[in-house]
Amino acid sequence: MHLTTYTDFSLRVLLYLGTLEDGEKTNIKEISQTFSISENHLSKIVYELGKLGLIETIRGRNGGIRLAKPPSEINIGWVVRQTEDNLSLVECFAGRENHCIVTPVCHLKHILHEALQAFLKALDSYTLADLLQNKNELKNLFTTALDMNKSI
Repeated sequence: MHLTTYTDFSLRVLLYLGTLEDGEKTNIKEISQTFSISENHLSKIVYELGKLGLIETIRGRNGGIRLAKPPSEINIGWVVRQTEDNLSLVECFAGRENHCIVTPVCHLKHILHEALQAFLKALDSYTLADLLQNKNELKNLFTTALDMNKSI
């Protein structure tokens, strides 16, 4: 299983926002500089995370972005399902035309389906709060990365 860069960056944004103190906000530029990710790409991700109800965007002079709900209410499995456009491990999962001659009698597709379900079940057992157990260490790493990338 390989997650897309979009999902990876979405999880990074949530992780970053999860390290903010209550009421604190940040902006796309700061997250972009921290992770060395394009601001344009992050803008699309932030927009989609907002549509999903995971983050809120506050406009205006004192605006910024922050989590829209507590980290304990953000399920990692759900986020992955929402940000991945295709969880098909093999062609026959996708419902597209399939050129594999063994499809009608294949047991592999059932095993792979079971593996995918186990993968998603494992992700379902975690929330953003679980990923933030070392919040202070994460925040220190983010601050260091931001400072280094600003000086480049």
